[in-house]
Amino acid sequence: MERKITEFLTKWKNDKLKKPLLIYGPKGVGKTYSVLDFGKKYYKNTIYFNTDGNKEIINLFKKDKLPDRIIMNLGIMSGETILENDTLIVLDNVNSNEIVKSVKLFSDKYASYNIIMLTSRRENLSTFKGEELQFKSMSSMDFEEFLWAKEEKNLAGLIRESFKKKRSCPFHAVALDLFTEYLIVGGMPEVVDAYIKGASDNYLDSIKVKIIDTYKREFLTNKNLIDIERCEKVFDSIPYQLAKDNKKFQYGILGEGRRAKEFTSSIDFLVQNQMVYRSYKITEAKSPLSSCRDKESFKLYLNDVGLLVSMMHLTRKEIITNDKVRETLYENFIAKTLAELNCPIYYYQSEGKAELSFVVQNRMGKIIPIELATIKNSKSKSLSVFMKKFLCLEAYRITENNFSTKKEVRYLPAYAVFCLDEVLN
Repeated sequence: MERKITEFLTKWKNDKLKKPLLIYGPKGVGKTYSVLDFGKKYYKNTIYFNTDGNKEIINLFKKDKLPDRIIMNLGIMSGETILENDTLIVLDNVNSNEIVKSVKLFSDKYASYNIIMLTSRRENLSTFKGEELQFKSMSSMDFEEFLWAKEEKNLAGLIRESFKKKRSCPFHAVALDLFTEYLIVGGMPEVVDAYIKGASDNYLDSIKVKIIDTYKREFLTNKNLIDIERCEKVFDSIPYQLAKDNKKFQYGILGEGRRAKEFTSSIDFLVQNQMVYRSYKITEAKSPLSSCRDKESFKLYLNDVGLLVSMMHLTRKEIITNDKVRETLYENFIAKTLAELNCPIYYYQSEGKAELSFVVQNRMGKIIPIELATIKNSKSKSLSVFMKKFLCLEAYRITENNFSTKKEVRYLPAYAVFCLDEVLN
């Protein structure tokens, strides 16, 4: 399946001053498959090592600090000839700083050796950091990639064209139906692949449950044993948190008398490792938005809407007919899409009743409000009040209707949220 990271990898390969690349992202998002597929298409040969628990490979990098010797020994271990510029070296499940320290030696004059490391532990980046490395995050498939997998690349192009030219999409109903399928399936590549091959919803659910179990095994790597159980409590509570009218994270759902300080490190672990995304509340909007956040008030969203569907035990009929359920899934989907554009997300709440689903800030510093407009709040004035109060000249309203523009507000169908990368990046 075609992934957006391929374009990035192609540019990286062609960069004469390239640095070793570290790709990070949760398990199940397709890091290994995408990199090996890239190696198959663009290199004469690819050598792969799973470093998890591999003492031989860890000792190699620990003992050898000369790039030429490292290359020679990797060639011996793999039984392959390593060619400059024509061999891709893939080191999977990298959690050892010893490996990273040695790989850093392959920048500058050794840039002709192409090395990609993969890790699911984003929290390791604090120890892996260094100017000798290049970093890239990867997440589950967004709706545009889902369309590509469905062989609907022309439709994806039409959606982008409609966004750019501010005109209605001629295949709006088709796109909306496919988007409903995406809500049910989600973006985990293994699930999408099974769906395309005709698997039943029950079978898709079994794959998603397996991925969720994989996440829970990741909790066991938490250094604080007490936090392992707390991570699971927080993670399992998210469907209940999002099903509430007030989606602010409430510790009471975790058990009577629970307090914030008990779960701070567990929540940080989940956020740092991209299993969940956090949206902080703001009561004002000034640059930078991070200076406005209320650290005690936030919402948590799952990193894949398909996983949320399974954790909520939703049927296809409920997703199609229940407006409240769709609102919950839409909100999680939007949060995931914005967060994976490397855009910190916030929600606005005034002292009164006004609440705005999302507020973001692009790289140029522009503050952009985004409202999820459902049947329930279709006449909400929160967006216009926010724009007037904070002098915003650009805003978006996410609906199930076709593209349109009214004054400074652009109305986007939910399936077109991926187009906001053109505004935020």
